[in-house]
Amino acid sequence: MAVAEKIKRRLRLRQKPLPRAVYIALCAFPAVLTILFYVLRNNTRVMDWASLRVAAPIRTFLGFITSVFPFSVMELLIAAIVVGVIWFIAKTIKLTIRKRGMRLKTLSKRVLHLAVFALYFWGLFCWLWNVGYFAQGFAERNGIVPREASVEELIAVAEMFTARANALSQAVDRNENGRLQADRREVFAQSLNVFHGISDEFPELGGRIFRPKPMIFSWLMSRTGYGGIYFALTGEANVNTQLPMSTMPSTIAHEHAHQLGVFSEDEANFVAIMASTRSGIVIYEYSGYFLGLIYLMRALNDIHPDLWLEMWDTFSPELQRDWLDNREFWQSQRTVNTGIRLVDSVLTAVTETVRDAVDTVYDSFLRANDQELGLQSYGAVVDLLIAYFLPV
Repeated sequence: MAVAEKIKRRLRLRQKPLPRAVYIALCAFPAVLTILFYVLRNNTRVMDWASLRVAAPIRTFLGFITSVFPFSVMELLIAAIVVGVIWFIAKTIKLTIRKRGMRLKTLSKRVLHLAVFALYFWGLFCWLWNVGYFAQGFAERNGIVPREASVEELIAVAEMFTARANALSQAVDRNENGRLQADRREVFAQSLNVFHGISDEFPELGGRIFRPKPMIFSWLMSRTGYGGIYFALTGEANVNTQLPMSTMPSTIAHEHAHQLGVFSEDEANFVAIMASTRSGIVIYEYSGYFLGLIYLMRALNDIHPDLWLEMWDTFSPELQRDWLDNREFWQSQRTVNTGIRLVDSVLTAVTETVRDAVDTVYDSFLRANDQELGLQSYGAVVDLLIAYFLPV
């Protein structure tokens, strides 16, 4: 113990405090970075330049670095941050109690450090990702102008997608029970070729993408109702591995779209559908038409439920099976069934509360970043599909 104490004392003596100017600069930098973003975010030219010339190369570099790891670095980073923050708060409480005569100074210094860390995280995230919400969007860059469509136009596009999905539903692999099946690892590997069929028409989609990462916390993603997440600070496309195979490939394509600099959710859905359906990979083609049908049929049901039923009757038996399996999966994630009624009721209520909280936070995040529809922006892909397939 004596030797250990001597070593500690020597280390303390060798440690020199940072010069005050350096300390102030390190604390002020993230605040300046964040404020600068909010001051400039409505300047489209600056946002275009920052998104294309600064954020995109950095995200690609980060994606390249993290691609060497078979696991999601994002999940590891977030877990480390959560544990670190809990430890930091616990130590702050301990130090504040111990230093009786310097409690206010100790507490304020610790809180400042935590605030600076949070500002570094948020400032970098703003310039690597949020910047894209205020730059020119994919649809605008490529002359695709969404518009209000008639019921007839909606039906026409839905019929087009139904015809292709019906044909492909019989071309994909199925097990002895007729359920869709595919090797998940192969689907993940195939994703690197999904954009080859669309990059001629949209050259900006010919950029570098990296193999998607299977998420360890997929169960949590399922419970909160999400299929994947692109994380700009690691450049990774992270995917929920519990997804039904009918939507997993198009979900991977959606996260890759974000990786290629397609920011808004409706445009990422559009790119995922277009890339998947033109990929030449059967499981991706089917999943692309399947994803498109989900949104087209949802829009049809909102305005004319009877027409939804008529369209449903035109689905092939295989397509209907996959549709019901997908719906059953997501419904199962909203409830907990342990066989104990009280436990099930409590855990189901907790699940719904968490789900609503996550939706509220993400909806607010989207709206705060110039995405006026919030979570509804996912469904706005219908307007883009109609504008693309039925141009005026």
